[in-house]
Amino acid sequence: MDIFSALRSDHEKQRLLIQALVSTTGDSSSRRDFFEDLKSQLTQHSAAEERYFYAPLMKLDATIEISRHGIAEHHEIDELLEKLEETDMSSPVWLKTMKDLEHKVLHHLKEEEKSFFQQAGKYLDATQKQELASQYQAEMAN
Repeated sequence: MDIFSALRSDHEKQRLLIQALVSTTGDSSSRRDFFEDLKSQLTQHSAAEERYFYAPLMKLDATIEISRHGIAEHHEIDELLEKLEETDMSSPVWLKTMKDLEHKVLHHLKEEEKSFFQQAGKYLDATQKQELASQYQAEMAN
């Protein structure tokens, strides 16, 4: 497996968790559980992705901008997660913020998969792609 396949696999988990979460209502146990799962997945994924995808790309002039952009979007996602944690789940503000998070995450995933991966693929060789995937998956398994 290469780094792109490993990231896409986790992106799909994130999409499914978001879809499940936005269909919940009020301060329910399912909303709390889906939110905790999503928060954990996004937080762990961001850290591992920054280490094993963006960090190697930051070393290259041709991919430094996409790396900075991706990391900046991770920061925006973190801020929305914080806001959600501080807001009562039964509040209409919570659902609006969740929809903002949904929009931001889906935009980020699409941008990575449709643009960043293609650019990065030009600069990482097959061995690097496999090694980065192994390192990424090992971190995600912990």
